[in-house]
Amino acid sequence: MRALRAIRGGAPGACLLAASLTAAATPPPGPKHLGTASCATGVCHGRSAPVADRDVALNEYAIWLQKDRHSQAYRALESAEGRRILANLGLPSAKQAKICLDCHADNIATAQQGAKFKLVDGVGCEACHGAAEKWIESHSHKEATHAANLARGLYPSETPTGRAELCLGCHAGTAERFATHELMGAGHPRLSFELEAFTTDQPPHFRRDDPSYRRRKGRIDGVNLWVTGQLRSVSRQMTLLQSWWGRAGGALPEFALYDCHSCHHPMSNARWSRERVGAGIAPGTLRLQTGNLVVLRAITETLDGPKESDALGQATQALVLAGQRDAASLRIATERISAWVKAHDEWTRRSYSAEDTVRLRKSLVRYAAANRASDFAAAEQIVLGLDSLSYSLNDHDARRRVLDALFDTVKNATGFDPTRFASVAKTASAEL
Repeated sequence: MRALRAIRGGAPGACLLAASLTAAATPPPGPKHLGTASCATGVCHGRSAPVADRDVALNEYAIWLQKDRHSQAYRALESAEGRRILANLGLPSAKQAKICLDCHADNIATAQQGAKFKLVDGVGCEACHGAAEKWIESHSHKEATHAANLARGLYPSETPTGRAELCLGCHAGTAERFATHELMGAGHPRLSFELEAFTTDQPPHFRRDDPSYRRRKGRIDGVNLWVTGQLRSVSRQMTLLQSWWGRAGGALPEFALYDCHSCHHPMSNARWSRERVGAGIAPGTLRLQTGNLVVLRAITETLDGPKESDALGQATQALVLAGQRDAASLRIATERISAWVKAHDEWTRRSYSAEDTVRLRKSLVRYAAANRASDFAAAEQIVLGLDSLSYSLNDHDARRRVLDALFDTVKNATGFDPTRFASVAKTASAEL
């Protein structure tokens, strides 16, 4: 197992739940979702074993059904834990609960459901690859091209930015769906996500290194995927802050936007430190999540130098302070960071050399050792990043001892000790 062997959280499959208990507004009818059964025949993607002489292995349905947690997403709602969450929310069943179905199923309007579509299939083929009505017949033709399939509605999940936006829709949220503090209070697990690690842990139903795949869709570079995931996660966080801060009404903001573990930890386990929170933040106050922003600062210091990294640090500090004030201040702060991310979008299109990757890894562990990244969410992202970069450098096995030691510090959020994490990172820095 990769990084998620230690710290993957949440229910099986797509983890996020939507935040509204009301029925979805009916969208204009679009292309139909034909259902996983439409892809699962023996002449399509339903073979029991891979086929060697084709562009695709043709056993993709079996992999999804037997190994992919997305296929279990709807069933998770009917588990004991799922039923307990539903009861706590006052919902009789998940079958009509938009709050659950928006991320635990391919929850589309009835008008878009084909004859073989079944909501109970969970997060099926078309939830990620797009409605198949317009491309299911043509995509298997010998003369078909990937560009033509995309033009007919196939989703570009092979691109780092396309994949990030798709996955973050459930693993972080959107303006329409979000794992609120109410949901977490009802029992839904805390969300965590890192694009490269989750991609690698996903049971592969395509041949990443096959020449045919690379010819059609290009090479997926692990470091680029990791950097893109950090940029897009921060961009999505800014969208969520603008969309959900204060939506519940009243004087209180949406608490799920804040760092869970700045409040949720044993009183005997003091975690506050000036190195991490910065100037102007008092102990015991709510702090917005900054895990991906901390990692992005380390990336920035490596690629653009300390001056640009400090600029992002100042913007991050302004964001945290704004989160303790009002919606107007928060909007200014989020727009500032959104503009910063947009200005660095070229990082999602560049290639990263082995030298770049070594420098990025050194920056991450240096931030951790200096106690600049030891809030739990930041530490979690640091460990996932070190794991991903070590795989990209093909030296993961040689670094396993120090990587496992770092994993051990974040495997339990309740018992997390930031001082210990920084100390282990300091020891690891000599080898990384």
